[in-house]
Amino acid sequence: MNLPVVVTSAPRRPAWQRALWLLAGGLSLLLGIAGIFLPLLPTTPFVLLAAACFSRGSTRCEAWLLHHPRFGPMVRDWRQHRAVPLRAKQLALVMMTIGSLAAAFTLPRFKWLPALCCAAVAWWLWRLPSREALAPQVADESSSGNSGKV
Repeated sequence: MNLPVVVTSAPRRPAWQRALWLLAGGLSLLLGIAGIFLPLLPTTPFVLLAAACFSRGSTRCEAWLLHHPRFGPMVRDWRQHRAVPLRAKQLALVMMTIGSLAAAFTLPRFKWLPALCCAAVAWWLWRLPSREALAPQVADESSSGNSGKV
């Protein structure tokens, strides 16, 4: 089911605020892309943060991210259902575990800090619903013709 992506225009902000939001979005997106390759950085939270920043700073960048073949579905699922793909959760947990173990063996001080940060992100991420868990609910609602809302 292909739903149209709607980008709402945010209230007009001063140029310096838009520039800061755009910079924050770009930095978040770069960290998310780096997280694809670096085990300590989870991709999903940074891409979601980038989408939130872009929605406040640049509707063009937000639309680009929403239509991106790799990141778009993740952001759209988050906005529509507050859900993250199960595969993204699993991969994030594995990569953060590997990165935390590597940091524990290589850092001279504060060996526990990366593991603590990764544990906090993992706890937050696993508490979120999975897209796959929501799929039966969405299918039931659409087939019955009842959205479940009164």
